[in-house]
Amino acid sequence: MEYIVKPSHFFLQQIDDLSDEAARLVEEKIQLLKINPFRYKRIHGYRLFLFRIRFEDNRKEKRIIYLVDKPYVKLLCIL
Repeated sequence: MEYIVKPSHFFLQQIDDLSDEAARLVEEKIQLLKINPFRYKRIHGYRLFLFRIRFEDNRKEKRIIYLVDKPYVKLLCIL
């Protein structure tokens, strides 16, 4: 089953601020989400299926926060 990725407006604004290399890396990781969104670490403490993807942009650690709501994967923000 392939999931449908739905980015939020806030996420799209944040991804425009990333460097070209980081944006390419994020795009590759989002393609992997379509196949299996449960592959990354889950954020505990919530009843929702919240997950995070770690990546680096200009030597700074950043995280993509997303929610799995079958059949959708909603990209919420970059921290």
